Amino acid sequence: MASLRCFLRSGKNAVTAVLRREFHGTPPAAVQVTVRDALNQAMDEELERDERVFLLGEEVAQYDGAYKVSRGLWKKYGDKRIIDTPITEVRMVINFSKNPLFVFNYVKSNFLIFFIQMGFAGIAVGAAMAGLRPICEFMTFNFSMQAIDQVINSAAKTYYMSAGLQSVPIVFRGPNGSSAGVAAQHSQCFAAWYGHCPGLKVVSPWSAEDARGLLKSAIRDDNPVVFLENELMYGVPFEMSEEVQSKDFLIPIGKAKIERQGNHITLVSHSRMISLCLDAAAVLAKEGIECEVINMRTIRPLDAEAIETSIMKTNHLVTVEGGWPQFGIGAEILARIMEGPAFNYLDAPAVRVTGVDIPMPYAKNLEDNSIPQIKDIIFSVKKTLNV
Repeated sequence: MASLRCFLRSGKNAVTAVLRREFHGTPPAAVQVTVRDALNQAMDEELERDERVFLLGEEVAQYDGAYKVSRGLWKKYGDKRIIDTPITEVRMVINFSKNPLFVFNYVKSNFLIFFIQMGFAGIAVGAAMAGLRPICEFMTFNFSMQAIDQVINSAAKTYYMSAGLQSVPIVFRGPNGSSAGVAAQHSQCFAAWYGHCPGLKVVSPWSAEDARGLLKSAIRDDNPVVFLENELMYGVPFEMSEEVQSKDFLIPIGKAKIERQGNHITLVSHSRMISLCLDAAAVLAKEGIECEVINMRTIRPLDAEAIETSIMKTNHLVTVEGGWPQFGIGAEILARIMEGPAFNYLDAPAVRVTGVDIPMPYAKNLEDNSIPQIKDIIFSVKKTLNV
């Protein structure tokens, strides 16, 4: 009672103080989300948002996708929205000399693979022309070589050839780049291949945030988008903030992101190589070298302005990619810098770190030496800085 009387006697000032009192809550913690789940969430939300969106590809429905990226979508949306396309395999255990029919069967089966890849990619392009928004999944982008006519001649060029009357809103997505232990025909980067072609937008995400925000933007885009994922990144978890988890979260196509601030040298990369750049930057930071790491996110259109701005600050450039050196992503970036205003800010020649100019070997030790490693990035940084 005494406390209450004291409070009442204090009058207006006490009431004001109580009203001013603030309650501090703990901000919501970021959750861990894998790249696989981020892609799944993006497709789920866009399928729910727009009934014109559908997914087709090999094993995407009942099997939940070869890499489980489409897990649960078939059960939720059914056969009309999540569509399994045919697939064929050939057993390669038969001896040629004992069974001459093997050669015929092998050729026939591979022709069927060729036909199927062209088939469902062509179906997807036709559906996009008819007003739908297909997501065409390649089990691996190595298989997209069979459908490259549909991707480039049918999808990429139609808007131009129709004088802007016919758009092709389609997303071609699937794993790209070097994998592990799958050798030359299933372990190569197609970023430069598709980045070369006008009419396409080419996206190469690294983190779960990239995967979620960029895939949603790609699905909503009225242009054909080649969405290059990485098999080795699917199971990697990243922190995802409440903002990124929002259904309205989008990442604009064509904008890079600075993943680490630095003032001594600029590292530019995309996809899985960002992880290596950040690891190399952490090692170099202990030696007093601060690297600025730029995540390209988009191959085409290329955010040259972000790279130029960074070079004007650091005066040095190293590009890092898993693909081959000749006519690669790094080669294009260096050419843009040489032709643009940032060239005069370079204190040393720019350097490329790339995959080795050979088909991918199968042996683990040779494979490791065929793609960039952390030590290769560190060596190139020190070479560029002359330390």
